[in-house]
Amino acid sequence: MFLLRLSSLFLIFLLAGQAVADAPRAAAGANSVLLADLPGEARETLLLIKRGGPFPYRKDGSMFGNYERRLPSRPRGYYREYTVATPGARDRGARRIVAGAGPRADVRNSGEYYYTDNHYRSFRRIVE
Repeated sequence: MFLLRLSSLFLIFLLAGQAVADAPRAAAGANSVLLADLPGEARETLLLIKRGGPFPYRKDGSMFGNYERRLPSRPRGYYREYTVATPGARDRGARRIVAGAGPRADVRNSGEYYYTDNHYRSFRRIVE
């Protein structure tokens, strides 16, 4: 009887621990992605954005128009795009981070970052 109760308590603690571990992913939601779940190249690109560069691609930091309105509507010039390197690609590839300017008009600390791995067809907000 004692062993049964002990094993039941162990199972409860195990399941509770897993629920706590999964909580950040659940909070991230369907249209978001945890920073830890991004490819390493995307994490590197985000670090460069926060440092202000230097960026490996000439077009990095250029205005992203959001013409398809897949991101929240903002004034022209609010969003900037950055290339996420794709190993083995001969060009810039399809992966990008789009950064919003935020209330301080500075992408380096806005906290508003979106990831796409399909050349702007869909975005997921990055949860840090």
